[in-house]
Amino acid sequence: MAVSEMSDPNQIQIIAREAIESQLNSLTPLAHQIDESFAGAADALLKSSGRLVVTGIGKSAIVGQKITATLNSTGQPAVFMHAADAIHGDLGMVQPNDCVLAISKSGNTPEIQALLPLLKMRGNPLIALVGNTDSPLSHGADFVLNATVDREACPHNLAPTTSTSAQMLMGDALAITLLRMRGFSAADFADHHPGGQLGKRLYLTCGDIAAKHGQPSVQLSTAWRDVVLEMTKHRLGMTAVLDQDQIAGIITDGDLRRMLEKHSDLEAIVAADIQSPNPSCIESDTLALEAAALMQERKITQLIVKQNGVYAGVVHLHDLYQEGIL
Repeated sequence: MAVSEMSDPNQIQIIAREAIESQLNSLTPLAHQIDESFAGAADALLKSSGRLVVTGIGKSAIVGQKITATLNSTGQPAVFMHAADAIHGDLGMVQPNDCVLAISKSGNTPEIQALLPLLKMRGNPLIALVGNTDSPLSHGADFVLNATVDREACPHNLAPTTSTSAQMLMGDALAITLLRMRGFSAADFADHHPGGQLGKRLYLTCGDIAAKHGQPSVQLSTAWRDVVLEMTKHRLGMTAVLDQDQIAGIITDGDLRRMLEKHSDLEAIVAADIQSPNPSCIESDTLALEAAALMQERKITQLIVKQNGVYAGVVHLHDLYQEGIL
């Protein structure tokens, strides 16, 4: 294999863009290949009391694993079964109430052909995701998802590129269709994604973040030097100002600087003279994601957290970055 001598950065960029544009042009017609058979497959899955068993071989198997993961995360129980392993014992994964999704570009893969009569014998509804609607798999399936593309992005029209993208798109279309038909909500989605940054965005509340800090606070009558000590102690660049147990205001580093610029005689200065009244507050059970949106909207860096009207702590912009919310 000869190594190309093309090392011009501009030429490299052109080649990459052409590969992307080639795929986009070939994938656009997929929307018009959604038909009654696709609708029938979605309806069968909606009514099924079992799982969707996804199978394929080669690159289609890799796509199948991704489709399986997407379906599981959006409310459709699914498992992956490698087509080669299926004919050597793994076919036992397919239970009586399951549907089967077989993925093959040609629809004529030997392992899939060997599997086809076995699946038909069991009577499980069979969905074919194919790039060739005139194939043994297409003819043997109950429903056909047409992922036909005119050519691969590979200049030799050989390496699976556009065809695997088409399979992925069709799988995503099926997952989103089922999601909407089931009325699968953001709360349902959160139940399926409890871990990592995605889980935090769907679960983490302002109260959860506030609990990780102290609760800097002073009273209206607190002397300004004690205000500085309280802010220094908690290192949040602010403190809440309370009137007994009610939130009266907030003092930030900026409020302190403005106070020093405005007053030359500091002896009698107290928190009430420095505070910004009516601070932005948020309830403790509010998602941290909503706190982030509120901070961005109001161009502020902290929110006072309340629980049942009582001061419960602080959410700072830095917290949201550390938690992966922003």
